[in-house]
Amino acid sequence: MHEPNVVGDWQEYDEHPGLRVRVHRLHAQEPPRGRDDTAEGLTYFTLRVTVENRGSRHFGVHLEDGQLDVRVGPDGESAFLDWRNSQFIEGYDVYPLRRATAVLFAAAPETALSRVDVQVQLRIDEEWTERRLWSGGLGLQDDTTGPCAPTVHEKLAHQISDFLRDQAEEGSA
Repeated sequence: MHEPNVVGDWQEYDEHPGLRVRVHRLHAQEPPRGRDDTAEGLTYFTLRVTVENRGSRHFGVHLEDGQLDVRVGPDGESAFLDWRNSQFIEGYDVYPLRRATAVLFAAAPETALSRVDVQVQLRIDEEWTERRLWSGGLGLQDDTTGPCAPTVHEKLAHQISDFLRDQAEEGSA
């Protein structure tokens, strides 16, 4: 396995020219079909895994149960994966200049969500790829890394601004 990617980073596959994948949009969200009883007392979150083909031929992509592993917290505890609410990529042909996205719903204790690790192993044209790892944390946006990352106060101001904008849109209807 290579060094971990940051949530939001694209990862190229040398053995499949033009094929790349990323884990992104990690945020708190309730599942669309309701909570699973097993997730009682846990905080739900969602993430997306996008496979993009920038090559010249199509690839048969398979990404489902058992090919994704989500770990949270400093000890790498396993998150609860809600397979009923998740959407996978099952035997889909990704043609050149096209994408396919899987949406995964998981749950874990809120205190452990500052660190989320996602491991992905694709099956491409009946061939398994190497496992790749992405690391991030709940509440972090895809573009909040690096030396220009916003401070806690800037993040809070952004959240308040979004909330007020949402409230104003609801009130004007």
